[in-house]
Amino acid sequence: MLRTSLVVLGLATALSACSSDEPAAANNGATGAAHESDGISADGKRFLSQPLVTEIFTADPSAHVFNGKIYVYPSHDVDAGIPDDDLGNQYAMHDYRVLEMDKIGGPVKIGPVALDVKDVPWAAKQMWAPDAAFKNGTYYLYFPAKDKDGIFHIGVATSSTPMGPFKAEPKPIAGSFSMDPNVFTDTDGTSYMYFGGIWGGQLQNWAKGKYDAAVGVTDLKADDQPALMPKVAKMSADMRSYAEAPRDAVILDEKGKPLLGGDHDRRFFEGTWMYKRGDTYYLTYSTGDTHFLVYATGKTPYGPFTYRGKIMEPVQGWTTHHSIVDWGGKTWLFYHDTQLSGKNHLRNVKVTELTFNADGTIQTINPFRD
Repeated sequence: MLRTSLVVLGLATALSACSSDEPAAANNGATGAAHESDGISADGKRFLSQPLVTEIFTADPSAHVFNGKIYVYPSHDVDAGIPDDDLGNQYAMHDYRVLEMDKIGGPVKIGPVALDVKDVPWAAKQMWAPDAAFKNGTYYLYFPAKDKDGIFHIGVATSSTPMGPFKAEPKPIAGSFSMDPNVFTDTDGTSYMYFGGIWGGQLQNWAKGKYDAAVGVTDLKADDQPALMPKVAKMSADMRSYAEAPRDAVILDEKGKPLLGGDHDRRFFEGTWMYKRGDTYYLTYSTGDTHFLVYATGKTPYGPFTYRGKIMEPVQGWTTHHSIVDWGGKTWLFYHDTQLSGKNHLRNVKVTELTFNADGTIQTINPFRD
């Protein structure tokens, strides 16, 4: 059965709970938890918008418009009782649930389990941020997970409906590694996958072309060298494989030089999302430990991309992950914070309008009201 929750933008939300994995129960006794009943953050600020759903914890929202409806493919946070660390072991998600709504601000349906790690032959744990795509009558769910050796790869599962259930391919995508897949289909019908993440996302372990467990758990610690860049690869026609070897989606500074590893306010950390407006490609991503959503622009889906500025200031919570979608003549930013729990590993998805200036730059969003 589908369960329904109202999207309430800027208004109070009520909580309902049935188990310790659900928001109300997890919020009881949480240190520094937000006052969800009146929309106040842990440090006394008013949230800009309210959670899309309150029955379960959701994060890393990938929003798409399919068949005239909005579908959000989020991570499904659960409390596994694991302390926070730089590898993200506390993010112990094991399945996916899809959100459906007819319009922004309308009722939101929570679908049944769309895919569980136990049904993925190659995966062992940590079903992190997913994405979805539709082509030739088939819906594709792309997801990262750790294999039995603890190494992240990216898998694909298919369904005849946008909410699933999805059936996973028996092996991960050949040549895939790290996490945070985002599949962008250009106006000519060609699809590309952007992916990668440092620290717990293991991108630094692949810096020399193959997995090296000896590399540190954060980044390459080469502040005066070009930063690790997100990866991009054209997808094959079957949408189940790469048509080419992944390459760097290079992000440049205002002088045309690659962003450096020490430039934590601007360098790539995780969570790429490609958005096209006119003839401009917007590579958007999270800076991780500085907690910004930022963007860079380019003239092709491969880049290079020039850093332009911030999309959103830091939210309540450690991670920042998002998606951008056009709906109803406006552009919308889907994101997450920790309003319902006050805990970094128990997050909730939100949405707010994204505004462009006449010159194509993006107005920075404050996730709290003035």
